[in-house]
Amino acid sequence: MRVKLAHILLLLTVIFAVLLYRGSLDSIDHLLQDRVMQHERSVDTTIAIIGIDDQSLEDFGSWPWSRNVHAQLLDTLSEGHPAVIGFDLTFPVGSEDPEADTEFAAAVARAGNVVLPVYGTFAPNTEQGKIEALELSQPFEALRKAAAATAHINTITDTDRVVRKALYSFDYEGESIHSLSWTVYQKYREAMGGTADPQKLPLDDFGRFYIPYSGGNGDFEEIPYSAVLSGEVPPSYFENRIVLIGPYATGFKDDFLTPISGKNTLYGVEIHANIIQSLLDDNYKRVLDWKWNEVVLLFVALLAYLLFRKVKMLYSYAVIVVIIALLIFAGRFFYDQGIVISLGYVIPFLIVSCIIVIAFQYLEELMEKRRVTDIFGRYVAPQVVDQILKNGQEGLKLGGSRRELTLLFVDIRGFTPLSEAAEPEEIVEILNEYLDLTAGCIFKYDGTLDKFIGDATMAIFNAPLLLEDHPMQAVKAAWAMKEGSAAVEQKLFERFGIVVKFGIGVHTGPAVFGNIGSKTRMDYTAIGDTVNTAARLESNAKPGQILISEATYAFVKDRVSAVSLGEIKVKGKEQGISVYELEGLR
Repeated sequence: MRVKLAHILLLLTVIFAVLLYRGSLDSIDHLLQDRVMQHERSVDTTIAIIGIDDQSLEDFGSWPWSRNVHAQLLDTLSEGHPAVIGFDLTFPVGSEDPEADTEFAAAVARAGNVVLPVYGTFAPNTEQGKIEALELSQPFEALRKAAAATAHINTITDTDRVVRKALYSFDYEGESIHSLSWTVYQKYREAMGGTADPQKLPLDDFGRFYIPYSGGNGDFEEIPYSAVLSGEVPPSYFENRIVLIGPYATGFKDDFLTPISGKNTLYGVEIHANIIQSLLDDNYKRVLDWKWNEVVLLFVALLAYLLFRKVKMLYSYAVIVVIIALLIFAGRFFYDQGIVISLGYVIPFLIVSCIIVIAFQYLEELMEKRRVTDIFGRYVAPQVVDQILKNGQEGLKLGGSRRELTLLFVDIRGFTPLSEAAEPEEIVEILNEYLDLTAGCIFKYDGTLDKFIGDATMAIFNAPLLLEDHPMQAVKAAWAMKEGSAAVEQKLFERFGIVVKFGIGVHTGPAVFGNIGSKTRMDYTAIGDTVNTAARLESNAKPGQILISEATYAFVKDRVSAVSLGEIKVKGKEQGISVYELEGLR
């Protein structure tokens, strides 16, 4: 069965459908989502980050600081009545200064709105469903009891180490541990007289939700830790705001790659700010289920097939480019509507299908060219086929060119008696054997097989393929025919008792060659007196005789053995023609 374009595109569609189901190209999909969909927007001034930055480290000394410093910060912030305070710093054990720990816990209790972090440890391979933590790192007991709430700060990256989703919650010993971002948002809503509905979160099979980033590095307001304690920023500045406290320097190694950070990173506290921002804006993104992405892929595959089948290829590729542009636009549009569609499969599918179609076309044209050459070459010379295939329609135009050519005619002497003695099927077999011999000799010496005329053969040398020594090439071909026919002659004589030999004529001179005939039926041939003369020489040749004209002999006389036969009268010419009988090659 011949492979068709439909079969190839169907196979390609199945392959990409399987890849989509298995998530094999998710890295490409994520990259396209990052570049096409994620984009920075204005950030909410409700969120303020108090950063443990390089300036604060310079003011207070190297980390860790005494926990009295954190107590002072909380007491200072509480004077301004922030809505909620979230720490992105862990305090799993007491410090070397118990009094400072006690003061810190007391400050947390006095504030009454502080959310402290916990950190879960999970099994290396977690199956879909509710995630269960193996261990949980919590604040030391006094601090934990003083906090308004505790929440996890676990950050789960994709295989390319980029943070694209937030883990809403996980279980530990039967208790559900929510994320810091969600808990801070919930406390803020309660402080402002509202509620937070977790049912709005479009969670995946692992309990994660997509993060639509709003701000990159430095976009959220960051206030140095030391600037608050020094009074440079008054407590009233934080009234009714969400305050996040966390590392804001590279030495803490709390920075991550994100879709909008490129090769740079965002600090963990900035990622929390982005998550809270999306919750404040009710900016939830629902990732389209793989089944619907499969439907999109199948639709695009069908569209691509119809394009490649119905539209000219060059236009098809242009339309594919337009489709890819529309898909990118659609991805951005649906993203803004809250739906994340997969582009990392359908766009590569279109690109790969274009490449495959180009390769398929090339191979198909190559195979068609070979097929035409093989079939058409059985009727005309291979050089003529090559010229037609090379020049296309130009190669099929009527017209001719004038050039010096050498013409060779060969006929079978004794063929008529043989036809009377043999069956028709045998005659065809014998004729084909002789004609195959003549054709092989012509092609061997770069001649052009013009046509078979019954049991005769006409050949042209020096057209369309230019030959520097075309008279000698024609003479060599004639001698090869004579030598090659000996075995066939012997076999026929033994079988039928009839002598069958070639009669050959060769002449050199000017002639017109090209496509001769009508627009619907043409021959690639040569016409002119040179052609007629060569044919007359052949008709005057005796069985087994090769006659060459004086014009041909002048070119080859130093390389052949020939005997002059003088002038002979030929039909259609008033004057005789000087001819030579070829006896061998030197």
